[in-house]
Amino acid sequence: MHLKKLFSLFVSLMVVSSAVAQLNLKDLTGGKFRPLSLDGVNPMADGESYTRIEDDKRIVRCSFKDGKVEETLFDVNDVRGRVHISEIDDYIISPKGDNILIETEHEQIYRRSGKGKWYIYSIKNKMLAPLSDGDKQEQPLWSPDGYMVAFVRDGNIFLVKLLFNNSESQITKDGEMNRVLNGKPDWVYEEEFVFTRAFCFTADAAMLCWIRFDESRVPLYSFPLYKGLSPERQENLTYPGRYEYKYPMAGEVNSAVSVHSFDIKSRVTRKLQLPVEADGYVPRIMPTEQPEKIVCLTQNRHQDQLSVYVCNPRSTECRLVLTDDVKPYIGETVYGNFRVVSDGFVYMSEKSGTAQLYHCSINGGAPRALTSGSQPVVDFYGYDARTGNTYYSVKDGGPLREAVCVSDSKGRVKKLSLQEGVNSAVFSDNYKYFFNEWSNLDTPPVYSLCDGGSGKTLKVLEDNGALRDKLAAQSLGKREFFRFTTSEGVTLNGWMVKPAGFSASKKYPVVMFQYSGPGAQQVVDSWSAGNMGGCLFEQYLAQEGFLCVCVDGRGTGGRGAQFEKQTYQHLGLLEAKDQVEAALWLGQQSYVDKNRIGIWGWSYGGYITLMSMSEGRPVFAAGVAVAPVTCYRYYDTVYTERFMRTPKENPEGYADNPITRASRLSGRLLICQGTADDNVHYRNVAEYAEALIQADKDFYQIDFTNRNHSISGGNTRNFLFRQITEWFKAM
Repeated sequence: MHLKKLFSLFVSLMVVSSAVAQLNLKDLTGGKFRPLSLDGVNPMADGESYTRIEDDKRIVRCSFKDGKVEETLFDVNDVRGRVHISEIDDYIISPKGDNILIETEHEQIYRRSGKGKWYIYSIKNKMLAPLSDGDKQEQPLWSPDGYMVAFVRDGNIFLVKLLFNNSESQITKDGEMNRVLNGKPDWVYEEEFVFTRAFCFTADAAMLCWIRFDESRVPLYSFPLYKGLSPERQENLTYPGRYEYKYPMAGEVNSAVSVHSFDIKSRVTRKLQLPVEADGYVPRIMPTEQPEKIVCLTQNRHQDQLSVYVCNPRSTECRLVLTDDVKPYIGETVYGNFRVVSDGFVYMSEKSGTAQLYHCSINGGAPRALTSGSQPVVDFYGYDARTGNTYYSVKDGGPLREAVCVSDSKGRVKKLSLQEGVNSAVFSDNYKYFFNEWSNLDTPPVYSLCDGGSGKTLKVLEDNGALRDKLAAQSLGKREFFRFTTSEGVTLNGWMVKPAGFSASKKYPVVMFQYSGPGAQQVVDSWSAGNMGGCLFEQYLAQEGFLCVCVDGRGTGGRGAQFEKQTYQHLGLLEAKDQVEAALWLGQQSYVDKNRIGIWGWSYGGYITLMSMSEGRPVFAAGVAVAPVTCYRYYDTVYTERFMRTPKENPEGYADNPITRASRLSGRLLICQGTADDNVHYRNVAEYAEALIQADKDFYQIDFTNRNHSISGGNTRNFLFRQITEWFKAM
């Protein structure tokens, strides 16, 4: 064959090959395109090294300068004695660095909590011993001197003393499921205040302090458990089982909380004189560097006032050192960003209109601003009392991007992250180095070691090059950001994924995805945008001929308190209007088939899907609501009342919901719900389905046996996303 013809044939084959490189839904849901990450990374006290888990088998110590492995601290295949484990789920190194707590056989409890078999490993002699001979343990914690470990089991706190041959003693004895929990938060605290350990040691390791949750008066909620598959529950082969737990719905009774201390030497237990309102909250307890002082945070039920108390666990005296009043509410990110530092504490507040960081002395006094400006702080990484430097991430020039920064004692700010997109960091203890995780809408996460002073990249540890190569072989559409202004004069941000070979002269059906919850963001210049990372489910839909769109409406984050909190006391109203406005704007674009616009979302996104489809303007041809709230009377106290107050205080706000809007539903609706969802209960869709039936509105519903709010396990995710796809293809 002539060389020119051979080359032409080769090119044509390459074109055909390129055209048939299509994403497969089962590959997507099975994790084939999931990016690699760095697991179990923890900075060491020396400031020069960090530890991480390698292949679930080893714990290694690495240099912050170049990421090279300097030492293997633990290897499952190199352990002396009779005790052996096959893999590592988690680990905690002791304060002195001589012992490691290692977890295996981890078992999930709720979204964030779990229990497992924990072991004490001696690095010097390579001996592995069970932390306890009893049932699995929760949230083990080293004492500051490294000679003791406290943990929780069945709502009680236990103490193990290494110097006494790992002798175990029980500190509390009144713990009981659905009655009293010591040292671990109840369901609503864990879910909405975002923490799993509610105890600490004092700095001298002389005392244990904890929050006690008396949930005996909290109403009980239960749901059935069936035999099911993946996993199969043989105990429910003949009759269904039942799961019961305490779940306080909006306006109902919360756990009564109190703070206690235990003198390890004298074994005396005391109740601290912490002023907590009868229906108030204690969302954090933490030690200071002074043995006679711990810090307790309290909040009123309206969640618009944060109080910081410094407490003496021996005398039980508690002294108020800070009150932060922020109307109409204080969000949960404040607690995750609260840190006790050597000369006081650092906290986040929106009192200026945007989230900023403040320093306060442990003795009280006027707080001092550490950051300022029109862009909100996202995460607080550390405060160096020696230099006055504050390390944090902040919105970078708008809500789409985030940068890692340092602000010095004079307020001068330096950007340490060098690439635009979304950056986050983990700093070494001396702030000389940091891990930077960076991605953007088109680039999977890149993990780098960086210089803490200049931000210069010292070494790229993982760039997800293999994933980028896989994606390069696919026929992917273009991702791009856009902005538009609604008929009410509100400018909103969005992104869209266009099919490969997009032509402005064609008319494309549209699938809109959103979450829309207070303070949340989906429109970000990050690989986390969309579904399955990198908008890959949206790319799959684009292959099927859809234009995929996401718009962050009013109430979402990144644009300051005023924009975020305007949905207060009427969740769903403005958010639904903005999704309808987005659909109307899209319908005006020459390349959009305005008669084939669909919308879907999960959880709060499912709620807004239903609110949008019944907003009054029939713009959506179809919608899918996954695990939706359908009435906020059915949701928990902490989250709901933060944004809505109680049903008694705000009956009008609660009265507007998908159930009361059922007669106004427009478009074909698919509802997907797990029967064992401990977060958004099945009751939500059961009550909504009845309202639709009585309103004579057609709909379709798929129930997922024994699945929780994530609706996953076995083939479940593949099936779920296939139903979503087919539903919109029939639009």
